Amino acid sequence: MKKLAVNSFNVFEYVKAHEDENITAKDIAAALSLDPKQVNGILTAAFQRHREEIGDEKVIVPLIERVEGEIETEMEDGKIKHDTVKFIKLTEAGHAFEYECE
Repeated sequence: MKKLAVNSFNVFEYVKAHEDENITAKDIAAALSLDPKQVNGILTAAFQRHREEIGDEKVIVPLIERVEGEIETEMEDGKIKHDTVKFIKLTEAGHAFEYECE
């Protein structure tokens, strides 16, 4: 079982609990009172570049992926603004990942 630092643990728990809601790194940061840059760093370093030992090699096995999507925001003038975002989703390996907090 992999031990995760507190912030990494909290980010992964949040992703697991809210994955079906099309969450972004900014959503995670706001919910956990973290800086968006910090969340992006955790997502990339701990989960997109997650390494596992397979035989004698350490292989990258991503636990999350960033899926491009679009959100619509209604502006004050009634116009709709379209923004491209990256939704955070667990991979198959992410769903099977066993971990605990340090």
